[in-house]
Amino acid sequence: MNSMTGYGRGEAARGGAKFTVEISTVNRKQAELSLYLPRELDALESRARDEINAKVSRGRIAARVQWTAKSGERAQVEIDRNLANQYAKEYRKLAADLKLGGEVSLDTILRAPGVLQTSEEELDVESLWTPLRTAVRAALKELLAMRAREGANLKKDLQKRIDALQKTVKAVKRQAPKTVRRHREALLDRLNQSGLDLKLDDERVLKEVALFADRIDITEELTRLESHFGQFADYAKAKGPVGRTLDFLSQEMNREVNTIGSKANDPVISRLVVTMKSELEKFREQVQNVE
Repeated sequence: MNSMTGYGRGEAARGGAKFTVEISTVNRKQAELSLYLPRELDALESRARDEINAKVSRGRIAARVQWTAKSGERAQVEIDRNLANQYAKEYRKLAADLKLGGEVSLDTILRAPGVLQTSEEELDVESLWTPLRTAVRAALKELLAMRAREGANLKKDLQKRIDALQKTVKAVKRQAPKTVRRHREALLDRLNQSGLDLKLDDERVLKEVALFADRIDITEELTRLESHFGQFADYAKAKGPVGRTLDFLSQEMNREVNTIGSKANDPVISRLVVTMKSELEKFREQVQNVE
C-alpha cells in the first residue's frame, strides 16, 4: 500500500552534460502528469512520460527537468568583422557628406543587420536520452520510497479504523437480541395496561413479535460488514495500487451501516451506528491518500 504523496530527486551526467530531475506527487483520483522539459529536449518528452507513468498510476504528478549542456551545445555569438568595418566606413562617409559631427558608436554598428550573429551546433538529442533516463529513474526510486513509507503509516491508521469498527460491530451483535426481548416486554405491558388478557404464548403475540424481529433483523448486514473487514485485510497486503478498491469498499461498508441504522429500533444500536459512521468517515478520508 502506497501513499499518493511524495517527492524524489535524481541526477545524472554524461560527457559534460548534467541532468537534474525533480518529481512530486499529490492526491488525485486519476493520474495527471505535468512534465517540464527544456525546449531542446522536446523530442525526449514521450519517453520520459512513459518512464514516469509506468511507475505512478494515481495522483497529480509534477516533473521538472533541468539540463546543463556541455560547452559547444548551446548557442554561440559571432561578429562579422568585415561587415562591421564596411558599416563603420559608410556611416563615417555619410556623416561627412551631411556635415554631421560625432563618432560612430559601437552600439550603432552592432545593431546593423548581419553584424551580430548567433550559431547553434546541431544537438544530438538521442545521445542525451540515456543520462536523462538515469536521472528520471533515480528521482522515481526516491519518490516511490517516500510513498511507501507514507503508505505504511496510512495502512496502520486504516487498520486502526477497521479494528474500531469490528469492536463496534461486536457490541451491536450483543445488543441486537435484547431489542426483540425489549419489544416483546413492551408489547405485553401495553396489552396489560389496555385490559386485554393475553399470554406470552398467545398466537397473536407471537406473530407480532416474530414480525418485529424479522423487520429489525440485521444479521445479513453484520455478516457483510465482517466480510468487508476481511477484504480490507487482503487488500492491505496487495503490492499494486488499491486506492480505488478501498474507496469502493468504504462505500459498501457505509451502505451496510446506514441499513443497520434504519432497521435497528434500539437507542443503544443507534448510538453505535453513529460511532461506526464516524470511523468510516475517517477511514474514507484516509483512503483518498492511497495510490
